[in-house]
Amino acid sequence: MKQIEVTILGQSYLLGCPEGGERDLLEAVASVDREMSAIRDGGKVKARERIAVLAALNLAYALAGRPATRPAAPAAAAPMGSGDVDVGALVQRLDQALGANGQLL
Repeated sequence: MKQIEVTILGQSYLLGCPEGGERDLLEAVASVDREMSAIRDGGKVKARERIAVLAALNLAYALAGRPATRPAAPAAAAPMGSGDVDVGALVQRLDQALGANGQLL
């Protein structure tokens, strides 16, 4: 396994990557960095953890909207209520859970 140093939102990370997967990993890092930077630059969210969660939700929502390119998982593996995702409700629940200071604890 190869290790690659990347930067996301100004912080360096050392990530493991299988041989031949460097391009895909760097594309994923660029997407995460772009999404987190956009949220931070929007000015409403300051806590790094909250920015990361919102970016993850945004990226997951975007992926869920793409047409499937892989074979579908067996019906038993489908998550409960695997229909439309109400991202607004998820963000609201996260805001409530994180509280005013943007931290879980």
